[in-house]
Amino acid sequence: MMKRQLHRMRQLAQTGSLGRTPETAEFLGEDLQQVEQRLEPAKRAAHNVHKRLQACLQGQSGADMDKRVKKLPLMALSTTMAESFKELDPDSSMGKALEMSCAIQNQLARILAEFEMTLERDVLQPLSRLSEEDLPAILKHKKSLQKLVSDWNTLKSRLTQAAKNSGCGQGLGGGAGGYSHTATATKVETLKEEEEELKRKVEQCKDEYLADLYHFATKEDTYANYFIHLMEIQADYHRKSLSSLDTALAELRENHSQADPSPSMTAAPFFGVYGVSLATHLQDLGRDIALPIEACVMMLLSEGMKEEGLFRLAAGASVLKRLKQTMASDPCSLQEFCSDPHAVAGALKSYLRELPEPLMTFDLYDDWMRAASLKEPGARLEALQQVCSRLPQENLSNLRYLMKFLARLAEEQEVNKMTPSNIAIVLGPNLLWPPEKEGDQAQLDAASVSSIQVVGVVEALIQNADTLFPGDINFNVSGLFSAPGPQDKVSNRPAAEELPAIAVAASAPAPAPAPASAATKERAESEVSPRPGSPKVSGSPSEAATPAEDMARRSKLAGPRGAAGRKEGLACSYRTVIFLLPTDCFVRLVNKLFWTKLEQLPQL
Repeated sequence: MMKRQLHRMRQLAQTGSLGRTPETAEFLGEDLQQVEQRLEPAKRAAHNVHKRLQACLQGQSGADMDKRVKKLPLMALSTTMAESFKELDPDSSMGKALEMSCAIQNQLARILAEFEMTLERDVLQPLSRLSEEDLPAILKHKKSLQKLVSDWNTLKSRLTQAAKNSGCGQGLGGGAGGYSHTATATKVETLKEEEEELKRKVEQCKDEYLADLYHFATKEDTYANYFIHLMEIQADYHRKSLSSLDTALAELRENHSQADPSPSMTAAPFFGVYGVSLATHLQDLGRDIALPIEACVMMLLSEGMKEEGLFRLAAGASVLKRLKQTMASDPCSLQEFCSDPHAVAGALKSYLRELPEPLMTFDLYDDWMRAASLKEPGARLEALQQVCSRLPQENLSNLRYLMKFLARLAEEQEVNKMTPSNIAIVLGPNLLWPPEKEGDQAQLDAASVSSIQVVGVVEALIQNADTLFPGDINFNVSGLFSAPGPQDKVSNRPAAEELPAIAVAASAPAPAPAPASAATKERAESEVSPRPGSPKVSGSPSEAATPAEDMARRSKLAGPRGAAGRKEGLACSYRTVIFLLPTDCFVRLVNKLFWTKLEQLPQL
């Protein structure tokens, strides 16, 4: 018994790495041996793929269509949408969108259920039969043949040994030896009969095994088609799903656009304004100054010049986005944003930063840097003038417009805390930045140094705005926006030269002169002094207000005393000032005096 087990273990050890055994190899040709080697890998592949593919199914395996659909997550999503839709107004935009989404999820669930049922029928079931029935049956015949061949070889060895013993016993002859010889001969005959029977079984099993191998070889292409058919079914499923989604999505967008034609739902809410080149924007809209620049400047001139931290403090993201959308869709409806100067300043910074090329251009970047590196003020100013002259005309016009405004903003630095340096720090990186280049840390450090130089360039442009960009400027260049007041024009004349008529007229004798009281003096100064002067940064606000103060002082010294005299002197002073004011100043003063100080001017 132990010898037989040892012999069996020796046979298994002699089995090849691809599954061949000595028992079967002697019956198979080269082609069938290769087929035999593919049996075990094919069985493992069919089993593993079937197992993983079964795990991919979302529905209940083996169930019919209705039961399978109910178990799908997509159907659960559709049911939730349907329940949520009941709580919404069916005519609302969200209600309509939710209703259509519910229907498409239901349809997608049914397409998925149909796909899984086809997958089970055409792929999973054949793979299951292949891995659990067909190939195991072939491998079972193979093991049976191996066992029969092993038993046959063992029996042939015993028969050979018995025949040898029978020959030796026949040579001894006589007596007990004769009886032994008869027993041995009988045993040999029995073994021969067993060997013949076993040989017949081996031949029968061999024929069955060879038939199985031939059948597997002819069916391999069919088995391969299981995997090809899997991808065909998947492709068909995705095509149906995509077609349903495209149809539903087109209908959903059409209905939604009709229900809510707001600018926020358009495909390109900032089209033609933000993110396009300056030249394209100006050409498309037929403008000389970019719409966001002019609109934001006009709104800031109206409401934001004295706002502390302008351009430095961030605005709310939602307000900023809505302002940009309104800028692109309906620039005539920007009045509501005037009360939020930080949002307006953010919209201006955003426009400058979103330009594909900076306002001061990539081509002149190195020239700006060289000008900023000059230490001598005169040489630096001359270099800046040369670089400005080389700007494209549309860039130069918009830069001049913006610098004139920033210089005007810097005049209010005592209130808004925005000096030319502070303005340059927050706006400089939005006006000029280097072209994008890939490089090492040294290049990044150089970029940091260049940003400091950019701040120096912009600060110099603001401080020398009247020298670099001479001439008057009308901020309301397009006439699209309401003028904020006399500050919408900037002149290069000194402040002391702007009010000669008022100063002279103030010294003329009044019909009923009388000195004014301290209260009258404060009111006169508060109403006359706010007249804006030149936008030069180097100009002093106190110098600009000196003629007006002198006029008020002279009017008070000549007025009568007493309550009646104070009233008459105040009225006389206002009549003199109003009569000699320029038209734009007159309009501004009338708006302020007659609507906010009407009770103080009964004679007017």
